[in-house]
Amino acid sequence: MDLIKLSRISMKHLITLHVMLDTLSVTACAERLCVSPSSVSKTLSQLRDNLNDELFYRHGNKLISTPLARRLGPTVHQMISDMNQIMTKESFQPENYEGGFSLAMRESTFELIASGLHSHVLKQAPNVRLDIWSKDSIGFDGLTKGMLDFVILPHDLSQPPLMQNNLVWQTLFTDEMICLMAHDHPLVDKMLTLEDYLNCGHIGILDSDLSVPFFEMQLAQQHRKRKVVVNVADFGGAATMCHNSDLLFTCSHRWANTALQSKALVQKPLPFNYGKVAYSLVWHQPSMNDPAVRWLHQQILDFCGVKEDANVEQA
Repeated sequence: MDLIKLSRISMKHLITLHVMLDTLSVTACAERLCVSPSSVSKTLSQLRDNLNDELFYRHGNKLISTPLARRLGPTVHQMISDMNQIMTKESFQPENYEGGFSLAMRESTFELIASGLHSHVLKQAPNVRLDIWSKDSIGFDGLTKGMLDFVILPHDLSQPPLMQNNLVWQTLFTDEMICLMAHDHPLVDKMLTLEDYLNCGHIGILDSDLSVPFFEMQLAQQHRKRKVVVNVADFGGAATMCHNSDLLFTCSHRWANTALQSKALVQKPLPFNYGKVAYSLVWHQPSMNDPAVRWLHQQILDFCGVKEDANVEQA
């Protein structure tokens, strides 16, 4: 162990690297840390010399992190979390908390959870800031890099994540799947059969963090693959496509009953067994060392009516 070399790297360097990986902007990093941009640049220069790596380089008008910087991200996040645990009192007082939390979810989940959760949290922590990102812009890697505290998403319960990075999954509520079609679809006045379903074109949902849904594999094994004509990032975009075509859209029943985009569409029961679906809360296990994150976790469970130790799975 080279103690002399290690002594040249301080928490200031690690925190600056952590925030830079999150913002990819010297100006934004300076604002987050309440220092000047020149101070951030100086700290990064010292860290570059100590690590013998550029860490960030400019491509056009954007900053890009190097492979080493990205590889260091989860480790640095864990070190900062551990230090925060040492420095933070165990008792957390939400009424005095002035920090922020970051969550990611699909836009369709906003309508089911985000607005009500925000009001629930603000009643107890009036000075808190919630940053809610779109799931297609920041995924599960945001959890391991410390950019996100939680991800909330709908998924097939038998649909495991593609990445196994110490993530914890907890079911918030289960749901059913249904089929949506335009009000003038040729099948609108008929009972939807499996043959009808497979003969139609479909709208799929993209998610690079999840494996192929169980119902897709089951259809392919027992009958044949459905014909996905177009893939979109979220339920809302799929509903818009559904309005203006003869394509079918298979989605969450709870969302379809809530979302404005689905109001003019016709709901049909699916003509096959699709397994179980749910909305789940996902987090990086080490993040629970932070009392503030533990508090928000409890608020999400309370808002959704979930017992704290219910339906928890390690990925």
